[in-house]
Amino acid sequence: MKEKGYFLGIDVGSVSTNLVITDEDDNMIERLYLKTSGHPINVLCNGMRIISEKFGKDIIVKAVGTTGSGRQLASVIVGADVVKNEITAHAVAAQSLVPGVNTILEIGGQDSKIIILKNGVVTDFAMNTVCAAGTGSFLDRQASRLEIPIEEFGGYALRSSSSVRIAGRCAVFAESDMIHKQQTGHNVEDIINGLCEALVRNYLNNLAKGKDIEEPVVFQGGVAANIGIVAAFERALDKKIIIPKHHAVMGAYGAALLAKEKISRNNTITNFYGFEAAKSNYKAKSWECHGCPNLCEVIEILSDSQTLARWGDRCGKWSQLTTAV
Repeated sequence: MKEKGYFLGIDVGSVSTNLVITDEDDNMIERLYLKTSGHPINVLCNGMRIISEKFGKDIIVKAVGTTGSGRQLASVIVGADVVKNEITAHAVAAQSLVPGVNTILEIGGQDSKIIILKNGVVTDFAMNTVCAAGTGSFLDRQASRLEIPIEEFGGYALRSSSSVRIAGRCAVFAESDMIHKQQTGHNVEDIINGLCEALVRNYLNNLAKGKDIEEPVVFQGGVAANIGIVAAFERALDKKIIIPKHHAVMGAYGAALLAKEKISRNNTITNFYGFEAAKSNYKAKSWECHGCPNLCEVIEILSDSQTLARWGDRCGKWSQLTTAV
């Protein structure tokens, strides 16, 4: 009888750390969406403990994939089989849930991206990691300032009878403009609707300019839960926007699918260290190497005072001393 196995996908970002467990049929049987809160190692270990306690330590994990800005860090801690960038992970996840997808809009907590596909292959993409306007953290801040639960923020936009034009190219200017509009007597619904339209306008001008946006169009990331933003995208593009069932954890889902694909293709044994690895005491430190004019910032990960990996050096002076990823 074939041994039943599972696949673990991990997406470590600046705002959230997501973990998913999938089965042999690519069904997502568990998903965790945890706030990173500036402590990616602690949060990742906590997520591993939660999964272990729920499924038991005997759960058979056949492969692990990591993605996100903290993918190297996660790989060192858990023993990943696949380490992929966010573009690849999101594209694979979207194609799995929405076959034939041609355009992926993704807005997370601190960044946003657009991915263009042709016949299942990524042909173009763009990322915005500089400006916070339109990201989840910016919307959270505005909802908090207006004393509106973020879950209800988009609903206010849909109740608007006339949107107010908000300057959305910069988070600072957008917030200042919103305050000004409040002071001049505009109602909250119209201001929020104007903000949603401004953020979508900013996204399309910065990321989608010159790109051919074709249906099916998939919107993923935490901001996809905001129905005001979704409606603004549909008006701006005059296209239907598809929200995948697991839109908030698509990066982690894609990482799990990629891990399964690699293990199945190569017929190899997983590098996964097991859930017990989450109990170790991890520490990260960094320093600037003065060995040459590059002045590389070297990152080192230690477990119980033992160096696990180093990276960041261009010449390999430090990373070659460990099993770096």
